[in-house]
Formats: sequence, C-alpha cells, structure tokens
Amino acid sequence: MIEVRAFTVGPVQENCYILRAKGSESGVIVDPGEEADRLLGAIQALGLKRLDAILITHTHFDHVGAVAPVAKATGAPVYCPERETGVLANIMDYAPWPGFGPFEGYEADRTVSGGERIELAGLEFEVLFTPGHSPGHVTYALRDEPAIFSGDVLFQGSVGRVDLPGGDWATLQRSIESLLDSLPEETAVYPGHMGITTLARERASNPFLRELAAHHAA
Repeated sequence: MIEVRAFTVGPVQENCYILRAKGSESGVIVDPGEEADRLLGAIQALGLKRLDAILITHTHFDHVGAVAPVAKATGAPVYCPERETGVLANIMDYAPWPGFGPFEGYEADRTVSGGERIELAGLEFEVLFTPGHSPGHVTYALRDEPAIFSGDVLFQGSVGRVDLPGGDWATLQRSIESLLDSLPEETAVYPGHMGITTLARERASNPFLRELAAHHAA
C-alpha cells in the first residue's frame, strides 16, 4: 500500500506528489514544480525522515521549478529524463512565456529513458517512455499498487498539449495507447494537472481516448 499526498503548486496549478510505502519514514517526491518551502514543510509534517528521490516526468518549467531548492535541502538525487537534462540545467532558457520564475537550474544526478526498474523508499518504480507532450517524457509506474504518475501525458478527461516545442500528437497517441495496453484498467492515474483518475474511467469517458478507440476500430 502507498500513501500519496498531492500538492497543487504555482500559477499553472501543477500537481506535485509526495509518496511513501504505508508507514514508512522514507519517501519520494514527483515533479516539484514550485513553492519549495511549502513542499519541504509538507515532507517534515508527514514525518518523513528521508527523501530517497526526486522523480521528474518531464522538464517543463511548471514541473521542475522547485527541483533545485528541494534537492539542496534534502540531499535527494534527481532522476531526469535523459533527453531533457539540458532543459533542467537551464530552466529559464526554456520558459515559453515571460513572467514565470526565476527558477534555478539543476544538473541531474541520474537519467532515465524508459525500461528502468528503480527501488526507492521500499517501492519498485518502473520507468515507461511516454513522449509526445515533450521529447523525453517518462511515466513512473508502481505495478504492485497499481498506480502511475503520468505527468502531462494523460489527464482526467483530457490529454497533454502538443503545441509546445517537441510536442507531437501522433507520438502522444502512441504513448497513451502503450499505457492502456500494458497496465490494468484499475490503475490509478496521478496526473500533472487536474484530478486523480483511473485508466478505466479515462478509457470509458475521455473524449480523446474515444478517438483512439475509434481509430483502432477503423
């Protein structure tokens, strides 16, 4: 069993997650996008004595703005998609609109590209390569739960945008199909924005997934 706490942070309302095995004193944080002090306070309030990792699904500024301060305060290694380490190191060079930040860049401690199995805080994460919203995007899956931290691939009733640099709709469709094909329908989806959902709910009601199903039937 896992315990997951969601924190919606920053002006773009990004979801950051702090999770641990039930009752554990060590945990993991996924996509600390902003409000570092709030997130560090939450880690302490949850009684976590150690943060084993900072997991990044992709490096758009709203998902990584608090990476550097959280990493420095906790000593936790940062796992970053291999294709996007340059963005993490120079976040402000890639902020698509003025007025956000300033955010401090960070040199990734580890890279992931899909296919890895990583033991962290007593949990086994499987890294799934799910590009389309961004070129190196990954999803972190806990098959034993089952649950995924899907970043900006799949949302409740929607999917990730593809109009930012490196976005591609056909690639995103393939990534979503790979999640639907390889994971049980009851899998909980913890997305980068909006509410928590399940693969079954999205398969049944998400208009973008209905479009995929129709394409398959044809």
